[in-house]
Amino acid sequence: MSPTEATIWPMIAHVALVFCLYLLLSFRRVGAVKDGSARVEQFRENREEPTESLVVKNCLANQFELPVLFYAVSILLYLVDADNPVTVAGGWLFVALRYAHAYVHVTSNRIRHRRPLFIAGLAVVGLLWIWLGVWLAFT
Repeated sequence: MSPTEATIWPMIAHVALVFCLYLLLSFRRVGAVKDGSARVEQFRENREEPTESLVVKNCLANQFELPVLFYAVSILLYLVDADNPVTVAGGWLFVALRYAHAYVHVTSNRIRHRRPLFIAGLAVVGLLWIWLGVWLAFT
């Protein structure tokens, strides 16, 4: 596998997480309607949503916040030939942290477990951006 392909795979893995979360959200919303804890209208008008599906909805929103910086830096690293085995490892680490963060978010949703995972992912993306800046400054 070339470094180019290796740089793309963590992004594909993150997209897989997003699709899994959409499926989970659908299952939880359908379940809430079936068990009577919610009505379809609640989801259409973004009203009070049962906690079981609300945590998934919020987790999904999180996948379009910090990961945007990950996608941008990954693409830029590729475009300027600054990707290497270390940046690819950083990409995989970030995605692993996003999976762990999402798991905590949709299960126990304990902030004391979620927060360190988020901060670690933020640090990884920050380091990738720093590497990109160093690469651009010295090439």
